[in-house]
Amino acid sequence: MHTEDTASLNEKRANLTQVMILNTEYNNSLGSDLVYDMYSQGETGHECLLSLIIDRYQTSNTQIHVLDGLIFELISNSQYSRIRKVVDSRLPYGVVPLCSDVDIDYLPLQRLLVDKSFQQADSLTQSILCRLSQLVGDHERDWLYFTDIPGLPSIDLLTIDNLWKVHSNGLFGLSVQRRIWLATNSNWDNFWAKIGWKVNNVSCRYPNDFVWNVSAPPGHLPLFNQLRGVQVLSALFNHHAWL
Repeated sequence: MHTEDTASLNEKRANLTQVMILNTEYNNSLGSDLVYDMYSQGETGHECLLSLIIDRYQTSNTQIHVLDGLIFELISNSQYSRIRKVVDSRLPYGVVPLCSDVDIDYLPLQRLLVDKSFQQADSLTQSILCRLSQLVGDHERDWLYFTDIPGLPSIDLLTIDNLWKVHSNGLFGLSVQRRIWLATNSNWDNFWAKIGWKVNNVSCRYPNDFVWNVSAPPGHLPLFNQLRGVQVLSALFNHHAWL
């Protein structure tokens, strides 16, 4: 690659780093364009993105960013085997720290979300939340009571949330749903409509009425059974993990 092309890529990398630091919706959109532009530059562009993300994760206090997920997903599928091998070696668990207070393995959820297998990821998320409740509450129920929610470990809820956010470009996740709920002044009917769980005031039926891709409204996933009432979701949105 010519010297001027390399200089251009380095400038784009510097701009992308600044976008991640600013972390605003406008800059995230600009950042996505930068990522795709760099990725289109062939092997040198892929290498530049790889170098950027590895450098970020060598710094222990790096804040996770939705663009990290986009970069990881692109370079994981690079047509250049050398790039893929470095990704597998240096980022074997992805870009979201898979932290758990109770030894839950989040790698299967991470892989489903990276692959955009959102329906399977949703089902696994519900199973994980029930498992968390079983481990913390010492019971064998395979469903959640609202009284189970306050005891769920914050670090696990944040891991689940970060996985959903980072691998949907900020579209899905518990904290995304919470933000929308607060924006509706905690009005559940308005919330259902905003996230697409009700259409024309009719509750969507599982699974065919829900949208299992990134054309869904913000906050559409993960799902919770609204027919059982709002107490579980209310407890989740008021969990101390978000405070």
